[in-house]
Amino acid sequence: MNDIQSSDAIFKNLGLATQRDQAPKDDSLGQEQFLELMVAQVRNQDPFKPLENGEFLSQIAQFSQVSGIQELQNSFSQFANSLGSNQALQASALVGREVFVPGDTAVYNPGQAFNGVVELSQSTSDLTVSVVNSAGETVRTVPMGTQQAGSFAFNWDGSTDAGSPAPAGVYKVVAEANIDGEKVAVGTLVADKVDSVTIGRAGQGTILNLSSLGSVGLADVREIR
Repeated sequence: MNDIQSSDAIFKNLGLATQRDQAPKDDSLGQEQFLELMVAQVRNQDPFKPLENGEFLSQIAQFSQVSGIQELQNSFSQFANSLGSNQALQASALVGREVFVPGDTAVYNPGQAFNGVVELSQSTSDLTVSVVNSAGETVRTVPMGTQQAGSFAFNWDGSTDAGSPAPAGVYKVVAEANIDGEKVAVGTLVADKVDSVTIGRAGQGTILNLSSLGSVGLADVREIR
């Protein structure tokens, strides 16, 4: 008897050669074809040189490993799509809400208080927040005194240090802390209202479209009110 037949000969004996020649070329091997091939190997093996059990187990293990990896990839893909849908659904609930994002620039409109948060990494003997107009002029200084490390809310009602109302426009927030006798810039969060939500494509996050600050990523939101 001849040695173990080649894959092509076995497929031909199984009646698969004609189908494979007619069908589009596909190098993948399905589970059903794999089992048929294994049975054909057993039937056509040399009885004087039979395959060891270990060889069969090795082939089965290799096929199972490849099949398992493909199933795992499909599962992860479905899981990622599910996470994206859930995130978009949660983000849609933020429409109309006020969110705080890292930044130092915001738009002031008369009659609407300007809200923000100072993030202080260490205690200070003197914390101040200044509101600066587009010309670089300080229109209002808000003293916040001695503070321990932490986050502190502040707001500006639109009045200047002279007591007159400030015009609508873009303003910058400058927070400074006196630490060990030196003035140190401190990070701030600014507030804005969410107008709409843009669902990101594959590999992209969900985007929040704010009334004044433009678009920011959902991951950038630090506080929601």
